[in-house]
Amino acid sequence: MKHLITKTDSGSIAEELGIEAGWKLVSIDGQQIRDVIDYELFTNNERITALFESREGELFEFDIEKEPWESLGLNFETGLMSPVRQCTNHCVFCFIDQMPRGHRDTLYFKDDDWRLSLIMGNYVTLTNVSDAEFQRILDRRISPLYISVHSTDGDIRKQMMRSRNSEKIMERLTALHEHGLRFHAQIVLCPELNGGKVLERSLYDLWSLAPEACSVAVVPVGLTKHREGLYPLKPMSADDAKEAIRIVDGFIRSSGAEHFAYCSDEMYLRAGLPLPEYEYYGGFDQIENGVGLFRLFESGFVDALEDMSPLPRPVHIDSVCGAAIAPCMSELFKRLEQFNVFITVHPVRNDFFGDSVTVSGLVTAGDIIRQELGELHGEFLMMTSTMLREMDNVFLDGMRLPELEAALGRPVRPMPSDDGEEFINKLFEIIEGISEQ
Repeated sequence: MKHLITKTDSGSIAEELGIEAGWKLVSIDGQQIRDVIDYELFTNNERITALFESREGELFEFDIEKEPWESLGLNFETGLMSPVRQCTNHCVFCFIDQMPRGHRDTLYFKDDDWRLSLIMGNYVTLTNVSDAEFQRILDRRISPLYISVHSTDGDIRKQMMRSRNSEKIMERLTALHEHGLRFHAQIVLCPELNGGKVLERSLYDLWSLAPEACSVAVVPVGLTKHREGLYPLKPMSADDAKEAIRIVDGFIRSSGAEHFAYCSDEMYLRAGLPLPEYEYYGGFDQIENGVGLFRLFESGFVDALEDMSPLPRPVHIDSVCGAAIAPCMSELFKRLEQFNVFITVHPVRNDFFGDSVTVSGLVTAGDIIRQELGELHGEFLMMTSTMLREMDNVFLDGMRLPELEAALGRPVRPMPSDDGEEFINKLFEIIEGISEQ
């Protein structure tokens, strides 16, 4: 397998060797390179032999000495050096299946690629991995992985995921454990399928694989209003959320598995219970699942205020967020009033997905416009940057940030959602910029 080189980094080993865009990487130390995993593994040595093919088809072999960590400076057509692997599961709770039709194609692409799990922390199921590919994971010592477990009971997992290999989860997790490879687990809780005793068993099964099993997050199933023809799941009630928290807390007490199993912030908010304190979350290993996200944000927020001084005049700001977190944000923002900063929080009902979806990251520009037009009186509007596509300014409904600003007739500023210190620094920077105008 040859890999097309699109450019070489300035001052890199590749540039010094005369390698150019349009050349192809053929092999390293005689080994074919399947993807970026092989590339990073085989180039992480002090001495390597790399074989290239020029644009004219001529082969060039180079013996290279370098620091193990030193990059060759090659850039390829894709970051993975191969296509992203698509999910072939048919999970009863799949959020993508619940998306309204007619939006950008990328919203409907389901990836289930263990390489993205290693590189980016994406959760994967391991059901779309053949036995040979799973052996490659073991041989390459891939760690840590982030794995969507849902249930350690193979029959129940197969019922939930409706795919081949889904019942083999404990076999594969045990293999990771025996090879000393770490993983984090996720359980999307559908109370009538994998709650109660099934959830309890899953927690104990995963704990039996520690320390390689590093943590497990229990998150509520997300159901939109677009479920025509899909499996008849019931929304998670406040009582369901309370029961899940009770089971997780009981497991922690009986097993001594502190800093191992957690319910997400959303679970507590659905239950109407206060969030645990900062110390509960240990190393915040499950932050991408919204486990401890608010407490981590709050901690940085409060610490950053110690370096701030009151503003010379009152500044009034509007903020939009999901309905679930709005009360917490309103209470936190009261700490800014002593600095002459007054923030009005506007919870946004999610009409795009349905009002059972209450998280901030799924709020759309259209819902903000319909619900908040005429209700905003601050000098600018804040929103979490998670409402936008990563590295872009487009919302889930396809509207772009400048369009939202034009509709509202005021500036809109995306703000950090996971770093309270960064949030405060950016907030005061924005205010300072406005004051200088």
